[in-house]
Amino acid sequence: MGLLDVLFGRTKPVKPDLDRLFALPSAAVTLQAAAGFTPTGAGSVCFAAIEGGAFAQVQQDVRALLDADSQRGGTPVESGRDDYGYAWLLSRRDPGDLPALVSDLHAVNSALQDSGFGPQLLCSLVTFHDAEQRPLALVYLYKRGTFYPFAPLPGEKRDNPLELQVRAAVKGDLRVEEDLARWFPVWGAPGL
Repeated sequence: MGLLDVLFGRTKPVKPDLDRLFALPSAAVTLQAAAGFTPTGAGSVCFAAIEGGAFAQVQQDVRALLDADSQRGGTPVESGRDDYGYAWLLSRRDPGDLPALVSDLHAVNSALQDSGFGPQLLCSLVTFHDAEQRPLALVYLYKRGTFYPFAPLPGEKRDNPLELQVRAAVKGDLRVEEDLARWFPVWGAPGL
């Protein structure tokens, strides 16, 4: 980083570290003990889809990889687009097999990144619920290398006290995004 970068407040982007996803199972144990939230078995990856044969081929390869794995007991991967035009891939696993779900998410992110489509990756999330069936997601921001909690309420509102409680609970397990302005809502995320 040069002197002008320092003067103008520019920083180098954080290099994504997809291996941070593997901290989710230990964070889930902490989350269950601290707040009573357990995994639902659903996780998804959001990315900005682009046109072109190479990108379509990578998407097909990822789906084939995860669908082949579903032959061994999982469910086929689902795909779709949200209201903002972003593409989502959703993987479902047995709620007790969070490590396999995290491996699915890691495989999707890695395949896109290794094929040169890392800039299209936005976030990944794993969903949880408590005994009252309140939804919660731990969201991984690809470009920041950080996590944050998202607790939606009906009517596109958020349970901010719960999000702050979850942040406090998992900050020892996950690298939590410190800038609350980057805790973007993921309304309508598959699996949430």
